[in-house]
Amino acid sequence: MVIGVPREIKKEEYRVAVTPSGVGELKRDGHTVLVEAGAGDGSGFTDEEYLDADADVVDRESLFRKADLVVKVKEPLPQEYDLIRDGQAIFTFLHLAPNRELTEVLLDKRVSAFAYETLEKDGGLPLLAPMSEIAGRMAPLMGSFYLQRMHSGAGILPSGTPGVMPARALILGAGVVGTNAARVSAGLGIDTVVANRGPARLRRIDEIFSGRVKTLPLTRGNVEEHLRYADIVIGAVLVPGGRAPVLITREMLGLMKKGAVIVDVSVDQGGCVETSRPTTHDDPVYVVDGVLHYTVANMPGAYPRTSTIALTNATLPYVRILAGSGVENAIREDPSLKSALNTYAGAVVHGALAESLGLPCRDIEELM
Repeated sequence: MVIGVPREIKKEEYRVAVTPSGVGELKRDGHTVLVEAGAGDGSGFTDEEYLDADADVVDRESLFRKADLVVKVKEPLPQEYDLIRDGQAIFTFLHLAPNRELTEVLLDKRVSAFAYETLEKDGGLPLLAPMSEIAGRMAPLMGSFYLQRMHSGAGILPSGTPGVMPARALILGAGVVGTNAARVSAGLGIDTVVANRGPARLRRIDEIFSGRVKTLPLTRGNVEEHLRYADIVIGAVLVPGGRAPVLITREMLGLMKKGAVIVDVSVDQGGCVETSRPTTHDDPVYVVDGVLHYTVANMPGAYPRTSTIALTNATLPYVRILAGSGVENAIREDPSLKSALNTYAGAVVHGALAESLGLPCRDIEELM
């Protein structure tokens, strides 16, 4: 199969979908790998390293024209829509629930669109997990940074100091993002509370942190109560393939302290804060009702070397399956890849996505 690895064009996105080492694995499997010139520069991988791995370094138009499978990091942007070939397969973070325009492009072009964030295995999300770990660990750091007064924050030192209380953090969600956010938040000395809808994950948080992180049920009443005291709020909820639920309304911002910081990690899926909108690393924050919002939609892109290696470690086995078996056989043979499929043959085939966009959901078996 011909596999294409384009350069990411999302603003301030420095990751690349496959490392030179990953290219070497695909070449040993007998595939042709096209890498766009400069694709790895932001992650510290040169064109020469890709050439040494026996990749073909090509221009963008040639890559999209020739590739049967395009492997990316982030969703295609409007500038790439015309490059996508009818019937092509794409494997990337898609986050289609808040992006009807891209969904319609994929449907019109009958693209087999596989989303990293919906691929499930053994009850987990193995391709989302490494990026969620990084984003979760970043979230308290970003919140702490923007608490500085020169950034319009409240001017509170997160760790406190002898005789002065530390900052308070409220983390909404106890999944991979929330657990990693709690780890760093508690490590910084922040008074940390995690809220979650299911008790099992709260018990796990309590076991991991031996009571150093407080837990509570994720109810509107609890959110409203703790918003009054929080200096940092981290949105860490996820509905695989669907839109994140809104847990903080515009009205609820009025409960928060001026200069508090919201880090909405779930902004990729529409955000769990009503006032969230995607931002970029070069302009990451804005203020609504005196509350800072950090809503960068590709947080791990700030640390591209670490993120690229971690992502390739997770995705490469599935790229090899797709390329080795072909799209249709891979879907039949691997339930995980079937769960990653969002659109196929001009139809939405993922239930949560269909529900989010109000579109019919087709059974993949009927389309193959």
